[in-house]
Amino acid sequence: MKTTWLAWTLAAALTAGSGALAQTPAAAPAPAPNDYGKTENWLCWPGRQDACAVDQTTTIVQADGKTATETFKPAAAPAYDCFYVYPTVSAQPTGNSDMTVTASERMVVEQQLARFTSKCRVFAPMYRQVTLAALRAVMMGQPSPGDGALAYGDVRDAWTWYLTHENKGPDGKARGVVLIGHSQGSRVLQTLLKQEIDGKPAQKRMISALILGMTTPVVDGQYGSIPLCAKADQAGCIVTYVSFRETSPPPANSRFGVTDAQGHAAGCVNPAALLAGKASTEEVPLRSYLSAKGFGAVSGQAPKPFATGVTVTTPFVALPGLLSARCASERGFTYLSVKVNADPADPRTDEITGDVVVGGAVLKDWGLHLIDVNLEMGDLVALVDRQAAAYAAK
Repeated sequence: MKTTWLAWTLAAALTAGSGALAQTPAAAPAPAPNDYGKTENWLCWPGRQDACAVDQTTTIVQADGKTATETFKPAAAPAYDCFYVYPTVSAQPTGNSDMTVTASERMVVEQQLARFTSKCRVFAPMYRQVTLAALRAVMMGQPSPGDGALAYGDVRDAWTWYLTHENKGPDGKARGVVLIGHSQGSRVLQTLLKQEIDGKPAQKRMISALILGMTTPVVDGQYGSIPLCAKADQAGCIVTYVSFRETSPPPANSRFGVTDAQGHAAGCVNPAALLAGKASTEEVPLRSYLSAKGFGAVSGQAPKPFATGVTVTTPFVALPGLLSARCASERGFTYLSVKVNADPADPRTDEITGDVVVGGAVLKDWGLHLIDVNLEMGDLVALVDRQAAAYAAK
């Protein structure tokens, strides 16, 4: 049975280590830069029928088993932009991917980005990311053929092109932009924030940055000079978290959420708490959008029923009240602690998928990395809209 693209990514990275993404092979002629003036070099582009133009219709299942359908419609004239960098998905055999859009890239934007089209214009560049093959090489004890600098350089070039050519409204003024990333994409955005945004003119255009599924080391609640978001109506800040089950907190060998050797704690911001007017450390319900296709589970298997007697035919499922979360700090780890409010008396499921499972064993050091974004999707979309309003009012 094959695992999902992300499950295999993490299984490989478990052995490869996070440094695999940053390794550079022996000196070779530098690849030519991409021309981001060509729209074919973008996975998602505003107004185009592409990977982000996908159905986000959702079946809502209440605790009593009653269902309703939530339809979805992209915004007709969004007032701000979103710039997204996708996680490791490429199954190409080389150390870095080429610029070909495959089913893997399409799958991940369906889960992590397309819903944002209800609020913003979305820009998602293709980039020559470090591939699964590069991670497998390290797993086998070989040097990584992946070039992290090439991957970052592509995203930097796409960002620069976007700022120069697309970051303008009808009135000619610069538009606010939300940066969104997950896993490898978040690592790339962390570097972009350091090198191209923090303290630079571009910082004035940043509504917020969603750095998800990757440890963001902070000092006194800041990443460089950029603060973590502390309230919903705050612009120019960072939302970041890594997620673990409440019943399975980060183990000693956790890959995420750890306080580093220099004492930098992992940042944790709970979007749902900010929207509720509470601190991120307070437990609040999540507005999750879980894949009805079994995203985060074993591919080829039908997902477990979301409720007894309920057949789901939409791409997504929402289970109000089933999941809640808070930011927790313990034993040197800071993370989003996710609770399943199971009730055996109601018809809904008492469990969710999202763990990385390899050979039948749950890799607890990865937590709920497979569904980091799905867990808070509704809250993230609502939060960036509040942040955009605060940005516009400044």
